[in-house]
Amino acid sequence: MTAPVRTDAPPLTFRRVFIANRGEVAARVARTCDAHGITPVFAVSEADRDVPYARGRETVCLGPARSADSYLDAMRVVQAAKQAGCSALHPGWGFLSENPRFAALCEAHGITFIGPPPHVTALMGKKTPAKRAMAEAGLPVIPGSDGVLGDIAELEQLAGRIGFPLLIKAESGGGGRGMRIARSPAELAEAFASAQQEAQGAFGDPRVYVEKLIEGGRHVEIQILADRYGNVVHLGERDCTVQRKHQKLLEESPSPSLDDTARARICELAARAAGAIGYVGAGTMEMLLDQDGELRFMEMNTRLQVEHPVTEMRTGVDLVWEQLRIAAGHPLGYTQAAIAPRGHSIECRINAEDPDDDFRPSPGTITRWQPPPASDDLRIETHVAAGYTVPPHYDSLICKLIAHAPTRAEAIERLLGGLAELRCEGIRTTAALHQRVLGSAEFRDNRYDTRAIPGVP
Repeated sequence: MTAPVRTDAPPLTFRRVFIANRGEVAARVARTCDAHGITPVFAVSEADRDVPYARGRETVCLGPARSADSYLDAMRVVQAAKQAGCSALHPGWGFLSENPRFAALCEAHGITFIGPPPHVTALMGKKTPAKRAMAEAGLPVIPGSDGVLGDIAELEQLAGRIGFPLLIKAESGGGGRGMRIARSPAELAEAFASAQQEAQGAFGDPRVYVEKLIEGGRHVEIQILADRYGNVVHLGERDCTVQRKHQKLLEESPSPSLDDTARARICELAARAAGAIGYVGAGTMEMLLDQDGELRFMEMNTRLQVEHPVTEMRTGVDLVWEQLRIAAGHPLGYTQAAIAPRGHSIECRINAEDPDDDFRPSPGTITRWQPPPASDDLRIETHVAAGYTVPPHYDSLICKLIAHAPTRAEAIERLLGGLAELRCEGIRTTAALHQRVLGSAEFRDNRYDTRAIPGVP
């Protein structure tokens, strides 16, 4: 099933797309390019020169293995795209994907950045302006400071008004860095200083803000698509509650914690809010469901999400293709009524980590790699093969398994079957952890929240 596309739209102008990323997302974007006659050109670092997905393909080496000297060097990336004769650039996720200056640099050099306009990325990249904009657009937000904190005195004053526990967060942060909890007045000063220090080290920006800490919540996100003509649709929601230290491990759709009324309301609000800020492209509104059943806006990811296949499996919409179409100036060509999610989909992220050793990274050579066979109800997203060496320099994601079935229970069993068939030797992975999660009574009965991994003591 695919969403209908206008047949009277002009042909795509992109013939060569530069993929300014690596690993699984690079392989994923290239697959859609290949399917539509677009030539993908891969950015690689010296550590990635021999990645399986780029063998026999066009590549441009950006520089040394260190991200700062390769994938994060904006000028090198743009120069490489120009050198390769590419008219468009897909940033994937991570690295420079949500950097408005990079997006502007691409445009200044005549390269179409496949993502939202730089001013929208800049707005949503700073947490307090983003919250303010979403509140003005009608989305409920988590109570907290109206902007960044000036000093400890302001934090103490806000604590008296909001109440404990509090969560101090980096203004330019993400991934759980620059984040500290204060449960009493005695903890405020240390948490404030520690969050500022980590934010400076991780993001080059020491500014922090504060929110009421919602404990026992559920993490729900809404996928949206918007064209440059003001048309916006949502593609339903995903539940990303299974996490470790704010890093997602497993995602599913629909959320087992929402009823149809709540689902329809928040998805409509999210689409309307995206339209209000002039959003263009694929994006995700991240929400927190509190214990009172209220969904509140946390942040917006202005890029393709790692977990996008969950939505693709339910809707039949190729989100990468939609990104390319939108960036090329096409209207969506369909309305909300054309989006008809079906069944249940679950994804597990398999990382090169040892979950029995506090998730310690496990780089090294994969001596045996045998994924389960792909089918209509089991999708495998990976960039690795037997003989591939997982480098220590980058994110540890090596594979995603995504199952789809008519019901949640059937999707769980299909995913467990795929995990049982997966063979990976030479490194440690989180595959067995996912088997414990999916097999647990807590997960099957929907009795868990962000505080703990279901099925894991």
